[in-house]
Amino acid sequence: MKLWDFIYDHLADRQKVFLIVVINTEGSSPGRVGFKMAVAEGGDFSGSIGGGIMEFNMVELARKMFRENQFQTILRRQVHTPESEHDKSGMICSGEQTQVFIPLSAADFETLKQLRQSISNGENGIITISDNGLSFAGNFSQEKQIISTFEDKDKWKYSEQIGFADTVYIFGAGHISVPLSQILRMLNFRVAVFDDRTDLSTFNANSYAHKKEVIDYKNAASWVPEGNNSYVAIMTFGHRSDGTVLRQMLPKKLKYLGMIGSKSKVGVLFDTLRQEGFSDESLARVNSPIGLINGNQTPEEIAVSIAAKIIQVRNS
Repeated sequence: MKLWDFIYDHLADRQKVFLIVVINTEGSSPGRVGFKMAVAEGGDFSGSIGGGIMEFNMVELARKMFRENQFQTILRRQVHTPESEHDKSGMICSGEQTQVFIPLSAADFETLKQLRQSISNGENGIITISDNGLSFAGNFSQEKQIISTFEDKDKWKYSEQIGFADTVYIFGAGHISVPLSQILRMLNFRVAVFDDRTDLSTFNANSYAHKKEVIDYKNAASWVPEGNNSYVAIMTFGHRSDGTVLRQMLPKKLKYLGMIGSKSKVGVLFDTLRQEGFSDESLARVNSPIGLINGNQTPEEIAVSIAAKIIQVRNS
């Protein structure tokens, strides 16, 4: 969302912008298909296509094109080997990547407005990038999140589904939820926080969550869609409400399911769930005690541990 906000704000300020998207990679490349960055007419930039000297050179190329009034779609191949005769990136990781420069201007402002609104609302849609520029179609979906076809500089097309953003659903708006929401938002997750308590100071103070709701934990399942974009962290006020939420999450197909608690508390709850008919296989899906690192003490340390585990799962 940060990248699209950057583009939207600069277009609103009547600045032109180059959107740079990696559309093809081969071998070991720092940029992956779908990596994006934007360079504004004033020289500011946001996002990343892999970093290093290669990224620096692409930013400088965009700035040069602005200076020379070459505001047009181009493709640039970058080969990450010093032995290459052409298109050397200055990096030595042995792969290569191709990125397209898409010019965006005031004429694209409404497209960016619709795109940002769909992301904010959690609605699905398709971004398409081609020789004709950037387009967006709301309420459409495709089989894969990213479909990129590349034969050569004259035969390529890129499309990406938005609206099914990786979302972390946090049940429990206590002290850990605030730093966890902050970290996850920095990592480009959509964050939704739920609690059954009203006038909770940490709930009200959480300015990082995209969505906050006071709910009845008995209806927790209705707030979480199934799928590989759904991550759930259970950290309510007590073990009974943890159990209430966990019972509803166990049957769901989720990318990640974690629950806070000591080994003894978790063991007691799991024994109860086994007696209720939940299988060991089902319970094994639960990351509990939660997080990647044990022995954390402060809310911030626990939040880092949980976020680290979620990153590990997302990238697996």
